[in-house]
Amino acid sequence: MKADALSPRQLFDGKMHYEIPAFQRPYVWNEEDQWAPLWADVVRVAESRVAGGTQAAIPHHFLGAVVYESKPPVVGDVTRHMVIDGQQRTTTLQLMIDAAQAAIAERGHDLLAEDLEELILNKSSAFKGRPERFKLWPSRHDRAAFAQAMDPQAGWTGEHRILAAHEFFSAEARTWLTATPDADGKEPPGTEAERAEALSATLQDGLFLVAINLAGHDDAQLIFETLNDRGTPLLKADLIKNWIFQHGERVGVDIERWPETHWGDFDDDWWRAEINQGRHSRSRIDIFLQYWLTMRLSDEVKTEHVFRVFTEYAAPLMADATETERLLGELRKDADTYRAFVELDEQAAEGAFYSRVIETMELAATSPLLMWMLSENHQVPADQRAVGLNALESWVIRRTLLRLTMKDVNRMMVAILKLLDRSTVATAGDTVRSFLASQTADARVWPTDDAMKADLPTVRLYGNVRQARLRTVLGAVEQMLRTERHEAVGLPPKLEIEHVMPQKWHTYWDPEPKLTPEQAAAREKRINTLGNLTLVTRRLNGSLSHRPWTDREADGLKAGGDANFGKRSLLDKYSLLVLSNDLIRNHVSAWTDAAIDARSVELTEYICDVWPGPPAGVAPIDLTVEVVGSPIGAALQVVSWDDTDLADFAASSTGLTLDFLDHVAVAKPGVLFTGADLEDQGYVVDQISGISGAIARKTYQTYRRSNPPIEFIKADGRWHYRMRTELADRWRAIRNLATPSETVESLPNSQPAAPMWVVHTGKYEPLWRWLRDCEKGEVHLTFSKVEQILGFSLPNSSRDHPPHWYSYEGSAVARAIIDAGWKATHVQLSAETVTLVRSS
Repeated sequence: MKADALSPRQLFDGKMHYEIPAFQRPYVWNEEDQWAPLWADVVRVAESRVAGGTQAAIPHHFLGAVVYESKPPVVGDVTRHMVIDGQQRTTTLQLMIDAAQAAIAERGHDLLAEDLEELILNKSSAFKGRPERFKLWPSRHDRAAFAQAMDPQAGWTGEHRILAAHEFFSAEARTWLTATPDADGKEPPGTEAERAEALSATLQDGLFLVAINLAGHDDAQLIFETLNDRGTPLLKADLIKNWIFQHGERVGVDIERWPETHWGDFDDDWWRAEINQGRHSRSRIDIFLQYWLTMRLSDEVKTEHVFRVFTEYAAPLMADATETERLLGELRKDADTYRAFVELDEQAAEGAFYSRVIETMELAATSPLLMWMLSENHQVPADQRAVGLNALESWVIRRTLLRLTMKDVNRMMVAILKLLDRSTVATAGDTVRSFLASQTADARVWPTDDAMKADLPTVRLYGNVRQARLRTVLGAVEQMLRTERHEAVGLPPKLEIEHVMPQKWHTYWDPEPKLTPEQAAAREKRINTLGNLTLVTRRLNGSLSHRPWTDREADGLKAGGDANFGKRSLLDKYSLLVLSNDLIRNHVSAWTDAAIDARSVELTEYICDVWPGPPAGVAPIDLTVEVVGSPIGAALQVVSWDDTDLADFAASSTGLTLDFLDHVAVAKPGVLFTGADLEDQGYVVDQISGISGAIARKTYQTYRRSNPPIEFIKADGRWHYRMRTELADRWRAIRNLATPSETVESLPNSQPAAPMWVVHTGKYEPLWRWLRDCEKGEVHLTFSKVEQILGFSLPNSSRDHPPHWYSYEGSAVARAIIDAGWKATHVQLSAETVTLVRSS
């Protein structure tokens, strides 16, 4: 057995071919749990390389382990390896490299793209058209999709998780390379050329796997089981504990007391027990410390960096014995708060939030905010805790039911925590609610009542939303429907979801004349919508089965017990829920498709009452936090510019620099702006970066001061430019320029705005081309018309999920629409229509 830490270049360079055997499970990784975190890690390394070059602060990222068994070499053939473990990460790594390679090639960085191509293809003509042309060949279930993702062919139809992964990494790579701002308006650092080089280098040499080669070992499986199942891992908390105790001893604290006063129960089984988060298991103490740091720093903390971040944060706050005791006391209080989460009263806002959002919806990323609200160190009023947590719970429930992405929750929690740090605790809940209501990005918008009522009644929920989550939603509606006249009886635990009209409806629910194929297809979708679902006990669920609605229709029926009883009678006899009572009372003779539609609308209104939506008229929240400085970091003094200095600066500047300074002084005095803000004036981002950099270097080297005429302002983590108003006034006077109140038609370097569309290639290019050439400002298309334009059928997701038409990051058809300069404003799934308008 041989184990080495290998980079992708070392793992895939040469004529390598990794085969995943048939007994391995199919590809199961997903965006939320694996793709997005992995891409974030890649970007973090790449951005560190852009900022620091060869002295990057984060030079690499560890991906985990891959175990394989090498086969004896054969002359003229590829070097074959059978993947024993790690097939999910090696498949994902190949998909990510291929997607990034295509994005880099599209942007014209040919040499960098060629370097990456060496890691995904064996380009020898001997392997053309054969599986051996790929560096990796998955198990049979995934092969067709993998080949289509890596080497697209016309005529492919259908969906697959591998294709979705490739689309995800393709979209993220393009977004990062082109410096598209994220939901917080942040842009990645550097020029496009620097980003492309950093991304290529990261994917070749900035990632590492522990590659374990079992070639020649008599019992590879025994080695594999031993690697995975033996030993007790060292927790991040163990490292932190050792550091704290050593530091405490150095500053003179009596650390002998700490096991009882501060750290005692952290070593017990409850804290050290591993709990599942997504597809991963981690100890509670490590999870708590990560969330605690996120709360204290108002910044995202990666799992693998918890120890380093803790020491960097805590060291300056533990300068002496008193400060050390204070910090550990605050940590202890917050730990007690975290441990008490499970004991919170579910009838109160805090307990309901923990039960519904963190436990049932599995959004543990919201834990730092709940901890912030409950922390004894903050003393947030109870009414404000309720306002903030109820608002976030509504945001989560509404987006879950509409099947909108939750991929941005981590960063959104960080943004809220930053805002809370700048606000008073007396209005903390109002701050959270206002922030959520002001969000407009697809990944963050809080669905309104109108959006819920327009889309939720027709969304297929059963089968797409986990039953536990549906049970929570229907249970909350049940509780709301109960009045003071109802018995105060709690809901039984573990109620099950029951289809009122059964999923197997053909036997008893399709009398003559039979439904047409079109009507049957519509019913197949309708029976899984909100209006056809209720709650029953497990025993009753088994009895209800697929039986008809009325006793008359059930006459002679004996299967499932309760002979001769229809579903309505059994619900009437055994169910005490208001949800079911309405069904029984109002539908004596039949439960129909129309009744399902009507109840879907009714339940949607109830859901909007249980979880009120965003308040109207909320202005956008200003998250700007200014830090004046320079990305170059010149260590010079601030020196005021007088008229002589400015005149000399102007006289020694090139025409391009003068045009830029003149434009800013007239059009944007005192205003924060980015390079992208001036693109409609004929500038490009890299050009502005070059000009501003030249201005800064001239200021530092010639004028020996740290404040150039165009300042660098770091606002909420993103660099902007600004010319101060007073300096702009004097620049205009020296240069004899118009004032901002005068016409700006004669501004230098002014050009017509660039086209709103960007180049789009791929499967949906026909739709992009059709929209690009359309002369109208608004079009109303049926799905059939879209399919006619495309020349192939739309995927099922476009008929089930409105975000398929809106979300640039999650949908290929949405990217084609947006790249063409259009956007979807309304999608009617029941009518299968979409309205598109040209972006302004």
